[in-house]
Parts: sequence; structure tokens; C-alpha cells
Amino acid sequence: MLELNTENTRPFISSDRLGSIKSRVESAHGAVLGKTGAGSEFLGWRDLVLNPNDALLEDIIATATRIREDADVLVCVGIGGSYLGARAVIEALTPFFPTDHGPEILFAGHHLSGAYLKQLLEYLDGKSVYLNVISKSGTTLEPAIAFRVLRHWMAERFDDAGDRIIVTTDATRGKLNELRGAHGYRKYVIPDDVGGRFSVLTPVGLLPISAAGIDVRELFYGAAEAAKQLSSRVDNPALEYAAIRYLLHEDGFTTEVLAVFEPRLSAIASWWQQLFGESEGKEGNGLFPAAVQYTTDLHSLGQYMQDGRRNVIETFLIEKNPESGLNIPAVDGPEDGLEYLVGKPVSHVNRKAFEGTAQAHADGGVPNLTISIERASAAELGSLIYFFEHAVAVGGYLLDVNPFDQPGVEAYKSAMYQLLGK
Repeated sequence: MLELNTENTRPFISSDRLGSIKSRVESAHGAVLGKTGAGSEFLGWRDLVLNPNDALLEDIIATATRIREDADVLVCVGIGGSYLGARAVIEALTPFFPTDHGPEILFAGHHLSGAYLKQLLEYLDGKSVYLNVISKSGTTLEPAIAFRVLRHWMAERFDDAGDRIIVTTDATRGKLNELRGAHGYRKYVIPDDVGGRFSVLTPVGLLPISAAGIDVRELFYGAAEAAKQLSSRVDNPALEYAAIRYLLHEDGFTTEVLAVFEPRLSAIASWWQQLFGESEGKEGNGLFPAAVQYTTDLHSLGQYMQDGRRNVIETFLIEKNPESGLNIPAVDGPEDGLEYLVGKPVSHVNRKAFEGTAQAHADGGVPNLTISIERASAAELGSLIYFFEHAVAVGGYLLDVNPFDQPGVEAYKSAMYQLLGK
């Protein structure tokens, strides 16, 4: 199970203040468990890990096995929660650079770049391609355009194009069900009671993750174990995280930065950014969530984090025992000033960079927390995913907002469709 270190928030929040909102936090927690809060009809993300559907898991694994055997590339078409969760887990658990083991997983439909789609088609030419389009309505503009382009391209190149396209969508409604009826595409269902940003442990995320060669049983059951542990009111890090964030928000802090020190965790931070931004950013409330990659961004944002406006809090996501990678070698020739590091793993230097950053930022007036996992693995990431989902649900209720809707997202769509003449 992950660990939460709150030491660097103690100068900013007293234990008495935490105690003063204990009953409110427990009430919010109870609303999640008992389905009594706003938007409770969208708590299916919790139900599905407490009542695993092993038959569905095995079916997904079988489909993914076929893709791994037949495809050079799997293109996943979706936006927001329809791709961020899958990308997060895949990038965290697969090699940085392409290998010959299994298909390459690519994404489309997460923006409106015509240049990207054109170059994607050029890259796919001559390869064995499978396509997974993920959309509950089937009408969200970005993935709908990408899917139209890609299915047209596939129909021109593969006699069995219908067998290579998989739709992940609503059980009965939406445009993708109409297209499936016409073309016979294989289908997976997005549960009605699970919103997009909470859907990574449904077929939305599990199929691409499994196609990437990751054990989705371990991922899923890591989340299931976390759901059981985080049902308690005692020693519950999700409740502590939610409470500290809420108190800092009430003190006038406006922004939370989630910082990772391993590049492979950067996409986890991007998934977190959507989860918290869409769940809490309503009615003038919520911390603005921003994802950063350290130490890279310390050389661009480091000055601001250390000496800028004191309205930012920081959460570090680290591995306690990361893959060590290389040791720093001894070399011949003139000294380069690194002799004191000879023989040490680069991961050791990265760890000290984290420790120094956390201390310096706290000393500079930035409250910070640290979430630690043992090492990036399917089970640990499953636990982390559930931890953040539970924490944001509790946090939304503390802010008196519905953490499961996103009315603001519809505003840009309305304006865009009007301008396009729909």
C-alpha cells in the first residue's frame, strides 16, 4: 500500500485544525461509501473493484492476446478519460523505447491536429493495425473525426477491417452502436455509472493496457485491495490527503502541483490533472491542478516554486525503490567534478534531488506532501489509481460540489458547435 508523508505540511496546518474537520471528512467519506452524496449514481468505479467481474477480465485479456499476436500497432481513439488512464499505466510500465515485443500503442482523437492525423496515417502505412475507439456518446468531436478518418483508411487497406475495429461505448445508445450494427465491430461496454475520468479500470483502460502486455489482473486487484483498505475511517491516507488539501484551499492556496521525479510517471500526473480538475473545479472552488516533471522542470519553474507567489502547494509522487538503471562510472582524463559520485546509481542522485527539493520548497513557504509507492508495478499503480479516485470524491464533498459531473466542459462544446454551424 502507498504511504503519505505530511511532515512538510505541519508548519502550515496544526493537528488541532485537522482535528476540527475530522467529522466533516468522515461524513464525506461516509457519503462515498454509502452513496448518499451528490452524483452518487456515478460511484460505479468503486463498485466494480469491490465486486470483480473475472469473466470480463478474461475476455479482455483474450482480445488483447489476439491483438498482440496480429498487430504491429494498436491505435486508441479517445479524449480525456478515454485515453489518459490507459496512457498513464502503459507509459509507467513499458520500456521508454520501442521493442519488438507486442504492438506499439498509439493514441488519436485527443486533439484536433490535422497534421498529426496525416502523419499518423503515413506512419501506419504497411503495418498491421487494430483500432479501438472509445467514446460513450460516439459524438465527441475530436475522437469522432479521428475515427472517421481512421476507419476510412482501414477499409481501404484491410479486407477484414471490421474484425480489426473494436468499439468501447455505451451499452445501447450512441453513434458507435449504430456503426457497430452496420459493420459488426467487436464491442465493450462503458458502465453507465462510471464517468470518463474514473474509467481506467473498465474496458476503456483495461483493453489497451492489456494489449501493451501489462497484467491487468494485477492492476485491477491492486485497486480492489486499496478499495478495501481505504474503506476504513482510521489510518486512511486518502482522507488525510483530502483533508490537508481542503484546509490549504481554505487558507487561500490556489494551485496544487503534482511533481514526479521519474519520467515514466509523468502520464500518471497528467491523468491526475484531469481527475482533480474536472472533479473539483466548480462553482469558483478547487485547487488548480498542474503536473510537472522534476528535475527537468526545476530548471524552468524551479525559481517560481522557490520564490514566487506563495499560493502553491506541492505533492510529490515517488518510488521508494525505483529501478536503479546505471551506476555513474569512473573515467580517464581530466576531472569533470563528479568524482564524488563515482559508483553511485543515478537513482540515488535522483532521490537526493527529491529530498533537497522537498526541504528547500518547504523552507521557502511551499507546503508539500509525498506519496510513495514501492516501485511502479501493475498492482501498485492499481492501488494508486483507487487512492486518487477516493480522495477526489471525498475532496469534492468537502468543497460542497458534485465531484462526478463536468458542466463547464459542455460550454466550450456549445460555442464550438455553433461556430462550426452544427
